[in-house]
Amino acid sequence: MRKPLRIISSMKARLSRHLGVICLLLLALNFILPSPSHALTVENITFAESTTIGGKPVPLHNAALLRYLKFIKAYVAALYLPEGGKAEDVLSDVPKRLEISYLVSIKGPDFDKGAAPVLERNQSPAELAKLQRRIDRINAAYKDVRSGDRYSLTYLPGRGTELALNGTPLIVIEGADFAAAYFGIWLGREPIDEKLKRDLLKGR
Repeated sequence: MRKPLRIISSMKARLSRHLGVICLLLLALNFILPSPSHALTVENITFAESTTIGGKPVPLHNAALLRYLKFIKAYVAALYLPEGGKAEDVLSDVPKRLEISYLVSIKGPDFDKGAAPVLERNQSPAELAKLQRRIDRINAAYKDVRSGDRYSLTYLPGRGTELALNGTPLIVIEGADFAAAYFGIWLGREPIDEKLKRDLLKGR
């Protein structure tokens, strides 16, 4: 009786060792292989596969790098749009989110300097006059950023456009007209950077 018991005990020990090795391999593969809902990484900056707007999931459309003067990497932007939405309807009254992760430091007052010329190109004087007070409000909310900081602009129909810094809301600006104009800085007829616009809108 003892010999069969020793054999069974030996078999159990070998099985236990094999199971331990398999578990370690599976654990290693879990770190190596991406999950089906893997996030998107650009310039070592990672964006989640989806975000939540108004309690509903909104998937990541694409992310892309903006270069300033062609050789300075300024920031990476990510665009979130509703499932099935058309890229050409991005400025219509639909939920959307633009996340901008900075690779350089920028002073709060300097955000207006970059946005103002683009807003002027895309809006008539009458349209701009109607928006100006709201533009001034969002400009006043901007704070200094350093490399690694992230601003987000999130538009929810009926609520407005929320500006947040590193996940902390700073202000909400009302109006679908404001959202269309402000998101138009990156995605409008004459955006801040044509290549960035194309890359964000083409999807993945």
